Amino acid sequence: MSTGSLTWHDETIQIGDATLHIRNGGSGEPILVLHDEMGRTEPLKYAEALAQDFSLQMPALPGFGISDRIDWVMSVRDLASWYLRVLDELNLERVNVLGFSLGGWLAAEMACQSPKTFNKMALVAPTGIRPESGEIFDMFLVIAKEYLEEGFLNSDATPEYATTCPDEPTPEMAELWEVAREESARLTWRPYMYHAALPHLLGRLQDLPTLLVWGEQDAVVPASTVKLYQQAINGAKLETIANCGHHPEMEQTDEFVGLIKNFFA
Repeated sequence: MSTGSLTWHDETIQIGDATLHIRNGGSGEPILVLHDEMGRTEPLKYAEALAQDFSLQMPALPGFGISDRIDWVMSVRDLASWYLRVLDELNLERVNVLGFSLGGWLAAEMACQSPKTFNKMALVAPTGIRPESGEIFDMFLVIAKEYLEEGFLNSDATPEYATTCPDEPTPEMAELWEVAREESARLTWRPYMYHAALPHLLGRLQDLPTLLVWGEQDAVVPASTVKLYQQAINGAKLETIANCGHHPEMEQTDEFVGLIKNFFA
């Protein structure tokens, strides 16, 4: 598949009994990109920009997209254990990781279990910690399209909004949304979108450079969740992007890409 001037390659690998689909593109130091709870893996403009300097690996995690569901994986912590095996089998050591929302939580869980796996970790509006004030928006109280809409501060000013949340999604897109919601429910329903032990486990990350990115008008993940991440991870840096909701990679692409490139450089 080709997007702009960059060609993306789809790869299928077998890990135990599960088939995992990965989209690869770019060149340079690798970045593992972990998608959010809606399973988005298409290479948007931010990915095109990062792929000019880095080699991106963008898996559709088990149970999302067309990757196989793994029946015994019933929590984000289970998924973290399984994906650490994937990295072992791919011989990926000291890799950079970029996680969005649920993918940020997954990256944090993986880092807690194996702190030496990652070189640097960037978490974008991560779920996974119960906020002290406010609530993580409950994606299961609304339909998929309404949840996607909630993530944008100004959809009219976001060119890629029409791509990711069209007025009339194709049947294939609508099905992928529902598949993602079903798997997110399996992984995050009780308790909803957090792991009570995670703030304590993050204390293991004494030497992992960590960047936290959050949109100032994020209506999905409240500020207190991100600040608790910052408190729990020694030396973590928080960057807040103004005029932005839950998706800085789409709403403020240039600023977002600049932050990520500088961090991973």
